[in-house]
Amino acid sequence: MTKKLTKADINFEQELWKAANELRGAVAENQYKDYILPLIFLKHVSERYELRRDSLKTLLQDPKSDYYTEDNEEQNYVLEDPDEYLSKNTYIIPEKATWQFLQDSAEQDNIKVLVDNAFDILDDTLANYRPDLKGILPRIFVKSQLTAKQVAGLINLLANPKLSEKENPDSDILGRVYEYYIGKFAIAEGSGAGQFFTPGSIVRLLVEMIEPYEGKIFDAACGSGGMFVQSLKFLQAHNGDKKNISIYGQERYDGTLRLCKMNLALRDLSFDVRLGDSLLQDKFPDLKADFIIVNPPFNVSQWHPEDLPENDPRLFGPKDEFTTDGSANYMWMQTFWSHLSDKGTASVVMANGAMTSNNKGEKNVRQHMVDHSMVDCIVRLPDKLFLTTGIPACIFILSKNRDGKDGIHRERTNEILFIDTSKMGTMESRKLRVFTDDDINKVTETYHNWRNVIASEVKQSASYEDQAGFSYSATLEEVQKQDYKLTPGIYVGTEAVEDDGIPFEDKMETLKMQLEAQFKKGNALQQQILENFERL
Repeated sequence: MTKKLTKADINFEQELWKAANELRGAVAENQYKDYILPLIFLKHVSERYELRRDSLKTLLQDPKSDYYTEDNEEQNYVLEDPDEYLSKNTYIIPEKATWQFLQDSAEQDNIKVLVDNAFDILDDTLANYRPDLKGILPRIFVKSQLTAKQVAGLINLLANPKLSEKENPDSDILGRVYEYYIGKFAIAEGSGAGQFFTPGSIVRLLVEMIEPYEGKIFDAACGSGGMFVQSLKFLQAHNGDKKNISIYGQERYDGTLRLCKMNLALRDLSFDVRLGDSLLQDKFPDLKADFIIVNPPFNVSQWHPEDLPENDPRLFGPKDEFTTDGSANYMWMQTFWSHLSDKGTASVVMANGAMTSNNKGEKNVRQHMVDHSMVDCIVRLPDKLFLTTGIPACIFILSKNRDGKDGIHRERTNEILFIDTSKMGTMESRKLRVFTDDDINKVTETYHNWRNVIASEVKQSASYEDQAGFSYSATLEEVQKQDYKLTPGIYVGTEAVEDDGIPFEDKMETLKMQLEAQFKKGNALQQQILENFERL
């Protein structure tokens, strides 16, 4: 499928952060999203309604249109017909829930009440058509410490024409605004942001590697929905149609699920996302997805595997041998595999420790996955890619299309591709590294060239070659001889360093403390030696 070039777009970052600063002092930075994102969502839904209403008015007055009529009663009937809006994936919004009403009322002393009332009205309106959206907009402004002046300032800043979909109909403006804020809020949130945010360059790599052109897409730890949005962007960049994908997700936290629903609704995506712990409360037991794109929580301990039924269909073997309370990493793996269709592929971010762990409940699963040809590719990631954790990470690509019978990819059941990106990426700040377009293209092209269908029957595709220090296509026998360790450094030709999960800065601080202690001990010993000499 041909990739469409991304066209130039407007810039609005300064305006967006000015809006966030309206909350400073009254709201903690990690709560900005709770106030700004619902307003952005209301603005989007309201503008979509106004755009459709304006379009209907134009059609009703155009003699060349099938809608044309001079009958005022007939015109009003069309303008108030819910089906005319539903056909364009929008809804009739009551006046007091419209963005224009809030903007006109922004200077009133009771603006906080009006905003919360607008949320209630819009929430009820949406629930009439989409019951799954009920509760998406909670009342939060009245009970906040924000002043009426601050709320007015926030509304007026968000009313900037740069931030209007009506003024910029081809820019996906409100979706981009939402995405920008989620990224900014992740920085403010710190370690707590991991439940709703995965940095964009990692999401792009996950999506570009497995190419979700059409089919069912599933994320069992969907957070704010970034994997789904990037899948949509991938389709748009390749002239695809979002009608060809269906979205399914599960999220453990209610507040994060609300973010996800708003994010997907902003993009006009149809979806089924549900609340629950995917490990113990699988809400989609019968779902078979063509693509799974997911960044599950790393190294979750005490997740209570004892609560799983003995015959849980996700498990590869006996529960006491294929689970461990010490880490849920490989329960996630078994969950993802169980949800793949016959030709499905999963792209999974995972802690580096999963590549080498010797715990029975983890190594047994990894060995089973290798022996049964489930693992397609392993990518070691560089450090500092995540805002929310210093734990080193990697990507597991799991696939059920390794037999080459799908007509798209070659047979590779006896191979695993290893890629080491530990030296790649560019430091965007002192704490955050990002993959550049060139980095992403190098990794994805290497993987695609390796798995592509080829005309001749050879081990590797004509355009793929092992690259020392970067990539290597290993046989299952080679992996088995390495005791099923999946660290790319073992295979690509660089020294395999056992990651301990401790950030560099913490290691240096520990070493400094140890050195200071040794200096003190040395000084004391020196003094003792001098005193001994004096006694002679």
